[in-house]
Amino acid sequence: MIAKTTIDSVFEAARVEEVIGDFVHLKKSGSNFKGLSPFSDERTPSFMVSPVKQIWKDFSSGKGGNVVAFLMEHEHFTYPEAIKYLAKKYGIEIEETQQSSEQKAQANERESLYLVSEFAKKYFHATLLKSEEGKAIGLSYFKERGFTQETIETFELGYSPDSWDAFTSHALKKGYKLEYLEKTGLTIVKEEKQFDRFKGRVLFPILSMSGRTLGFGGRILRNDKKAAKYLNSPESDIYHKSKVLYGIYHAKQSIAKEDRCYLVEGYTDVIQFYQRGIKNVVSSSGTALTPEQIRLINRLTQNITVLFDGDAAGLRASLRGVDLILEQGMNVKICTFPEGEDPDSFARSNSLEELTLFLEENSRDFINFKASLLASEAKDDPIKKADTIRDMVVSIAKIPDVIKREVYIKECSRIMDISEAVLFDTLAQLLQKEKRDAAKKQKKDYKPMGVVPADKKPVKKVDVQYELERKIIEILLLYGNSEEEFEDLILEADEAGNITFKPETVTARVFEKIYLDLQDDEIEFANEDFKSLYFEIINRLNQEQQLQVDAFVNELQPEKASAITDILMEEEKYQLHQWETKEIYVKQKQHSISQMVSETILNLRRELLAQKISELSEAMKEGASENTQDHLQDIVDYISLKKVLSEKLRRVL
Repeated sequence: MIAKTTIDSVFEAARVEEVIGDFVHLKKSGSNFKGLSPFSDERTPSFMVSPVKQIWKDFSSGKGGNVVAFLMEHEHFTYPEAIKYLAKKYGIEIEETQQSSEQKAQANERESLYLVSEFAKKYFHATLLKSEEGKAIGLSYFKERGFTQETIETFELGYSPDSWDAFTSHALKKGYKLEYLEKTGLTIVKEEKQFDRFKGRVLFPILSMSGRTLGFGGRILRNDKKAAKYLNSPESDIYHKSKVLYGIYHAKQSIAKEDRCYLVEGYTDVIQFYQRGIKNVVSSSGTALTPEQIRLINRLTQNITVLFDGDAAGLRASLRGVDLILEQGMNVKICTFPEGEDPDSFARSNSLEELTLFLEENSRDFINFKASLLASEAKDDPIKKADTIRDMVVSIAKIPDVIKREVYIKECSRIMDISEAVLFDTLAQLLQKEKRDAAKKQKKDYKPMGVVPADKKPVKKVDVQYELERKIIEILLLYGNSEEEFEDLILEADEAGNITFKPETVTARVFEKIYLDLQDDEIEFANEDFKSLYFEIINRLNQEQQLQVDAFVNELQPEKASAITDILMEEEKYQLHQWETKEIYVKQKQHSISQMVSETILNLRRELLAQKISELSEAMKEGASENTQDHLQDIVDYISLKKVLSEKLRRVL
């Protein structure tokens, strides 16, 4: 168990915008921050972070909460793991009891896979640095590649002994189950025998964006034509190579800071660049670039520079990855190294200044690069030149932004010496074809369930009472402790029995006003979640005379915290910013709190009266009541009272 004081210290130190900023590229939006959702594929930012309230909300997926909730959602941490992660980030000492064998057994399968992978990473790293075999073979190889001791420790590089089951035997002795060793791919099981997958290889741990060990890449050092030079962990519940980028954990802060990501091909390319001083670099680890990997970068920046070695043969195939980047609406530059050089060798043989200058001078926009590459292939062949131009337009068609498309068409026209009209016509044909293909697919996938006439389509009914109860919770959270002047309504009846309200001005705190009004009318919340939150907020305000929303959210159960986040961030979603600069002066809510409170309470009263009238009317229709005359009089009285409330609200019955 983690001590309560430690948890409090973590919440006091952690800043939601800083933590989420490690995973999502956030931009200032008024008093909040906005970014692309890390939980869904979107082009327009709908992910919001509130530094003031220390909460976040993803409007595309509906998820939200505090800083711990984000880590639990995004990184699949348990609550204690999220606290530990934050404690490590902010340098807070944390005390915890050692996990027993029984507690390890109770961990769910996914967590067990993480535990096994983390154990393996530490074992391989220790083997590299401390065993004779590791130092003689693995460490010598890394030193030959020019890696410093600091770099080796930063990337936690490792070595697996050249023995059939050295790692597996050690892991089993330490209490780790063979089932999980096999599922992570660390151990290969064949009948009664077990083998180490990475035996005799140097290892590159593959980490998630938060630093969790997902899998490994292993390079063989001996000459063995039957064995693959590089070997990756197989797919598992925690490792999906199409969704992972090597180096993203170490690069994420630099990528966000520099607002650019360098994309290379191999593990050593990443490490050499990082060691040289360029830290905003990641690798697809030898796999073809995927949309999921691109979206991972897109959370941190919209600018990618793809680095290719001087091998011209592989360039054309690699350009397919560039089209994928363009489809995601990102800005792409391409840089190639001199023939015979790759990012690893070039970084090793040049200083930081020389490397930086080379990247600046040789990074070209994708359209210029593609034109020069394809044009050199076409030379004086008109047919090949036509194919080259069409190929370039196909890439431009991938760009979702209309303005960017037009700019690139003009640039293509200039470079290839062809009229803009022809290029725009070709582009239009391609876009039309895409629309037709999409429509055909949609029609093919569509399964009719019965046609409903337009005038008979069901309309989702608004639950008025739910919305009003939700509004009361919102008011209490935002303005519960504010002291306001209220125009109270004293119910009176004249000699003829006509009901009227006599206005009377009173000064009270918002939470006191709401509580007393609801108590006087004996109104109870229909929604159980709101009812529970209502009493918790009232009690907190009554005892402490204030409500620190961020601290309050941190103390609640996840479900309740999520409900409060939904309410508060819905408020932020529609907030207006900087309208004064346009000489448009919008009345802020805090300037009309008393009116908002009074209207909400009156509306709730009116809604409950409408419900009561409906219930009595239904009972009379069904003849279920013996006191028809009494109920009729009650209905008349309720209608009269509802009419007065409606007039007060300036509403039409």
